[in-house]
Amino acid sequence: MEFRPCIDIHEGKVKQIVGSTLSDFSSDLSVNFESKQTSDFYSKLYKKDNLKGGHIIKLGSNNDKAALDALKAWPGGLQVGGGINSDNAKKYLEAGASHVIVTSFVFKDGVINFENLNKLVNIVGKEHLVLDLSCKEINGEYFIVTDRWQNITDVKIDKESLKLLGGYCDELLIHAASVEGKMMGPDLNLVKILGDFSPVKVTYAGGISNLGDLKNIKELGQNRVNVTVGSALDIFGGKLPYKDVVDFCKSSI
Repeated sequence: MEFRPCIDIHEGKVKQIVGSTLSDFSSDLSVNFESKQTSDFYSKLYKKDNLKGGHIIKLGSNNDKAALDALKAWPGGLQVGGGINSDNAKKYLEAGASHVIVTSFVFKDGVINFENLNKLVNIVGKEHLVLDLSCKEINGEYFIVTDRWQNITDVKIDKESLKLLGGYCDELLIHAASVEGKMMGPDLNLVKILGDFSPVKVTYAGGISNLGDLKNIKELGQNRVNVTVGSALDIFGGKLPYKDVVDFCKSSI
């Protein structure tokens, strides 16, 4: 189990946000933390600790400069997502991203757009593509959400979809949007599905607040599910020491 750190960017600043409050139609955004540090500060920190595979997520517009600054600080060390499509994906790889992370360009109008998915694979290569299967739980099942977690698709996260989509990418990234940013514990049912069925490397994010949560993810994910921790970390205003998470995950490898 690896620690995959994050740099979430909103309005050009590094923030930690309760994912379910992101909306184009409401101003009731719940922000857990807004950093005084620039995006490249976090890139340099992750580079120092050799935490490859972390992700930069652009939440909305006016975030390109901050994302590119973070990539420049650690070429080849970080992935980037948020508004990625066939027109701009190559630009981010050339700017230093190891992978591009894609959601809305592939999951359009409630279904998987295989034309767009194949187009991306042809442009960047499977080895540089991460599919974001961020999801919300509805009656015990998990459905992929797009457009900053506002729109729910008809695509379920299960054995069949993980096998299918894993064939098009190098990794999967899953934010449990229902618990994201709430620091009330991870969705362990989702973690178990990922540990049981993901055919490729997979990173889980959402709700983690302490080392006990990491131990549970390690066990239920069969030490195969990598983790992202955001709002709970002391570097983002929380109480969980960043160093403890780094040390715990390195001891799991």
